[in-house]
Amino acid sequence: MGWVAGAIVGVVLLVAGAAKLTSRQWPAQADLLGVPRGAVKAIPVLEVVIGVALVAGVPYAGVAAIVLLGAFTVFLVVALARGVEAPCACFGSLSTRPVTWWSVARNVVLIALAVLSLT
Repeated sequence: MGWVAGAIVGVVLLVAGAAKLTSRQWPAQADLLGVPRGAVKAIPVLEVVIGVALVAGVPYAGVAAIVLLGAFTVFLVVALARGVEAPCACFGSLSTRPVTWWSVARNVVLIALAVLSLT
């Protein structure tokens, strides 16, 4: 069960990272969301690396996923509290809808799966 949960999170992170890396809109979307400029290039690379590690069953890759998704979740909650209505950009150009509480809920589910990957 642990590997399956990790693989699900891993695939989601791989898709998100790859979508950002291939999206011309990602830097502009990230700017609208308030993502620090220094993180714009690092985020998709981290997503891909952690995603590959999860799918490969690397021990404790779930911890890295929990930290990354936790940071994303806090960032989204702050953006929502500030009234940001920018596209989520969570999946690069594949996600053009504004950030909502559903974005936060999705991340909470992914964090729970990442926790399960540790078992």
